[in-house]
Amino acid sequence: MKLSIIATCFAMLVSSYSYAKDTLIFGIVPQQSASKLASQWIPLMNYLSEETGTTIQFATKPSIPEFEDQLAKGAYDISYMNPYHYTVFSRDDGYDAIAKAKNKLIKGIVVVRKDSEIQSMDELAGNKLAFPAPAAFAASVLSRGYFSQNDIDITPVYVRSHDSVYLNVAKGLFPAGGGVRRTFKAMDPQVTEQLRILWESKGYTPHAIAVSATMPKALKEKLQQALIKLEQTTPELLDPLKIQGFVAAQDSDWDDVRELALNVDLSTK
Repeated sequence: MKLSIIATCFAMLVSSYSYAKDTLIFGIVPQQSASKLASQWIPLMNYLSEETGTTIQFATKPSIPEFEDQLAKGAYDISYMNPYHYTVFSRDDGYDAIAKAKNKLIKGIVVVRKDSEIQSMDELAGNKLAFPAPAAFAASVLSRGYFSQNDIDITPVYVRSHDSVYLNVAKGLFPAGGGVRRTFKAMDPQVTEQLRILWESKGYTPHAIAVSATMPKALKEKLQQALIKLEQTTPELLDPLKIQGFVAAQDSDWDDVRELALNVDLSTK
């Protein structure tokens, strides 16, 4: 019994020590360029730093697979990750969801050039199409699933980010590519004005803001409350993200994604 109590106290001390640090790392899935993500997220992180009394530092990676590698290593204290990532890394690497976008479902889209003669997904058969990464949930997994379910044979080519998809399709390097409405709306209008949405998927629970499972409960709650009240206090921080606000989230919110029984190889680079 005494040994059990000692072990419990030791575990608590280790947990406290691991978060007795000056800076928390907030990893953002690289749907867009690092510079664009930094301009969108750093003001929000500065706000969270003030609200929690702990410095929160922006981090991302050049590609989604590299970001996934960091999630697997537990490199981030806080992370904004796609729905499929959350179902994997909450199970295997101990991330707990604390928030998600308000009044939002994530939907995959397939875009083509506005002047393209393609009018249906069937017409894309036999082509190479641009996608951000194998496990980009809505932008890649859902659209590739549609092609597979409807026996439309396409070859996916992974171009690292949503913005790269839109740029490549606008330049005519691919006849079509996968994305999501949020990043499409956030893209440079000079690019999106050259594109049109050919197809859109059904909606699913959106990206998670999740924290390390070893983070102390009090700090989790501070972060969660700061995110929830953001739309009342400083809603201008949400505008660049194309998000109305954040609401509290729980693990079961992503059961709709789990029900798809996806098994995407995250080791694919």
